[in-house]
Amino acid sequence: MSTMVIGIGNRERADDALGLIAIDRLQREHPAGVEFATARGDVLKVLDLFEGAHKVIMIDAMRSGGTPGQVVRLDVSDVAVKVDLANFASSHTVNLAEAIELARTLGRLPAHLIVYGVEAQDFTLGNGLSPAVAAALEGLLTRVRKEWACTKHG
Repeated sequence: MSTMVIGIGNRERADDALGLIAIDRLQREHPAGVEFATARGDVLKVLDLFEGAHKVIMIDAMRSGGTPGQVVRLDVSDVAVKVDLANFASSHTVNLAEAIELARTLGRLPAHLIVYGVEAQDFTLGNGLSPAVAAALEGLLTRVRKEWACTKHG
């Protein structure tokens, strides 16, 4: 496998469903050399999903106080991510930054790890993305498609 795209989230918490909805849309395209997965409750599951992937692209909702719908791209392949990922949404005991740093410590981090975050507006119980996050979805998907199409692997 060359590329794994992982959506993180919870369908029951409004904008937190973003990563899962993105995977629903992207996996319908069946791109060669790309696999898709989700991490819904246990963010540590991503350590197993990294196995065999040269490039991993992760998609998650975040809350940093920015403008809802704003898309942020972080390349966390070579640097510690605790500060950069401190704003990513987590309703779990282990957050995304901690899972990535654990993978780095265990030598299980892929060669290229890109995280896309979208500034969320609503994490309350209920279905459906907020209007700002829904409006950002298509642009996010385009960026992720370009990311997996890049053949430069350092």
